[in-house]
Amino acid sequence: MLKIAFDLIYAHPLPEGHRFPMLKYELIPAQLLHEGLITPDNLFSPDELDDATILLTHDADYYKQLAELTLPPKEQRRIGFPLSARLIERERRIAKGTIDGCHYARQYGVAFNVAGGTHHAGTNWGEGFCMLNDQAIAANYLLNNKLATSILIIDLDVHQGNGTAQIFENETRVFTCSMHGANNFPYRKEQSDLDIALSDGVTGEEYLSILKATLSKLIAQQKPDFIFYLSGVDVLATDKLGKLSLTIEECKARDKFVFEQCLQHHIPVQVSMGGGYSPDIKHIVEAHCNTFRLADEMWF
Repeated sequence: MLKIAFDLIYAHPLPEGHRFPMLKYELIPAQLLHEGLITPDNLFSPDELDDATILLTHDADYYKQLAELTLPPKEQRRIGFPLSARLIERERRIAKGTIDGCHYARQYGVAFNVAGGTHHAGTNWGEGFCMLNDQAIAANYLLNNKLATSILIIDLDVHQGNGTAQIFENETRVFTCSMHGANNFPYRKEQSDLDIALSDGVTGEEYLSILKATLSKLIAQQKPDFIFYLSGVDVLATDKLGKLSLTIEECKARDKFVFEQCLQHHIPVQVSMGGGYSPDIKHIVEAHCNTFRLADEMWF
């Protein structure tokens, strides 16, 4: 069964002016339900993640400041909005949804978090609307509970997964791969195990060629027993922040190739949705929904 972490709190805890990008967290499941691709049984609402699991990844002082809403104003500006209890609850639920998704992926092959992809959060910092790094937290959870021994994080958001790279810089059991815009946020990059920095305006044809030349070799080399996939749709030509030139169909082809590799090698995959900032929200929703449609078609 295709299992999808979804909670209305994903869409509604943000200050006015930040809500438009978050509408997709409501619209994606609504569209999939409308199409009949899923039923309410496919959706699950995660609880808040416990502190001990968060502290496997994030620095205790940093997390204490988040939880107590005492993070200095300069650090809050780096995140992009002022802290609130609702925001911290949201982050903890997102992280728990990704962990729950790992269990479902191990059972069914693939699972989704409608939110997630908070890859700019490092061990002791938040940045770019990210405070707790959901896939990093989940990767450490799998390792700590001996549910995985070799993990591959495939980050295809248009922005480098700088927080994820920093968190795992000394962890040989997690291989971080980020394929992103070279001239895009964050302007101070961290070093992933593999960074593929793309020039502005890269076409879908070139993008797919690079991905196909890289990913199958990477899986063969690393032999992961679990994959995290960050499937940001800010690679679209319509994206106001992206600087790349993929069409919706080329974005779909990207997802299809990633899923084919997971299936071919019998590796469970947890998918977090990442970014998408096209001015017309229907482009964002359609591109994200394609990822769900493909998973349903290919696994179920």
